[in-house]
Amino acid sequence: MKISVQSMGLTPHAPLEEHIEKKLGKLENYFDKIVECKVFLKVENKSDKENKTVEILLAVPGDDIVVKKTSASFEESLDLCAEVAKKLLIKKKELA
Repeated sequence: MKISVQSMGLTPHAPLEEHIEKKLGKLENYFDKIVECKVFLKVENKSDKENKTVEILLAVPGDDIVVKKTSASFEESLDLCAEVAKKLLIKKKELA
């Protein structure tokens, strides 16, 4: 699975990129037909503390899975997205 990261208005630091690779790499354990994974990092309203948005787009045969979460840190948002994506992939595998 190819993982690409796009960030709007910021540059992700190396530990964040490693966290993304580690977290999303595990998703293949739940559904092995993931073609690619696009990650979008965005800082929403600057005055708000809960403003780090992560959006994950998983390209899978049939239809894509999109998960978007916002929280106080990119790592937390990513963890929330990965958890939801995991559940959706398990459900998709059971239906296949």
